[in-house]
Parts: sequence; C-alpha cells; structure tokens
Amino acid sequence: MQSRKVAQYGLFAALAILMGYVEMLIPLPLLVPGMKLGLANVVIVVVLYYMNAKSAFFISFVRVLLSGLLFQGFAGLLYSLAGALLSFAVMTLLKKTGKCSIVGVSIAGGVFHNVGQIIVAALVVENMKMAYYLPFLLVSGVVTGCLIGVVARLCLRYLGRK
Repeated sequence: MQSRKVAQYGLFAALAILMGYVEMLIPLPLLVPGMKLGLANVVIVVVLYYMNAKSAFFISFVRVLLSGLLFQGFAGLLYSLAGALLSFAVMTLLKKTGKCSIVGVSIAGGVFHNVGQIIVAALVVENMKMAYYLPFLLVSGVVTGCLIGVVARLCLRYLGRK
C-alpha cells in the first residue's frame, strides 16, 4: 500500500510540474503581468479531494519548489509560494466546512492565489500601488478558478470509476 501512495505522489507531482510548464508555453494576451491560467492547480484540487489535504500540500509544495527552480527563478518562486500557500489554506478550510462545492473551493483558491501574490509583490517593491492590479486579478481568479474546478470535478468522476 505504501508503494502505491509513493507512486501516486510522484505521478501527481510530475503532472502538476508538466501542467505548469505547458502553461508557460501558451501565449496569452494579458492585461496584468503574471496573470496565468493556473493549469497545475487542477492537479492540486484533484489531490485535495481524491487523497487528502496533507498529500495535496506536499504535492503543491514540491510543484512550486521544482517549477520555481526550473522555470521561474527566485522571484517567481517567491510569488508562486506565497500564492500557493494562501490559496491552499483557504481551499482546505472551505473544503472542511463542506459548504462549498469543488468549483467554489477552486474559485476561492484562484482568487486567494492572486491575493497572496499581490501582497508579496507590494512588499518586495515596497509600493502599495500594486493593489491596483487586484481587481483584474480577482476577475481572472474567478474565471480560471471556475474552469479549474469544473475540470477537477470531471477528473474526479473519472478517477472514481477506476
């Protein structure tokens, strides 16, 4: 049983890293610097529901760390880590309440990921004017969070049949 769990961790982590890399290859006409689709978060939401919060946290941390080191550099790693930690905390709390659907949890994750990144960006550049980006990022967080939640729900249905 333990080897199966290790294999699942490895597969989910590799898939999350791959999704993050694919996302970097997709050119998006963006209004705000740093706006992304958040494809790797599909894996994190799936693991949060398919396995547990501890597993999802581990996979999320490994993904952020390795993706940051491989593709983004230190600044990108710092922003991703802040967004991922805040997003994960909110998603875990909402899932525990049982009052939100998987899509609602994912939307909250997308929104708070952006909030975490804006907070770190404002602290790094020592300029609170970074908050002007927040309305655009909140809208993108809702839209992408909704899409990610729908895809994660479909993935979980498929995993439930296996």
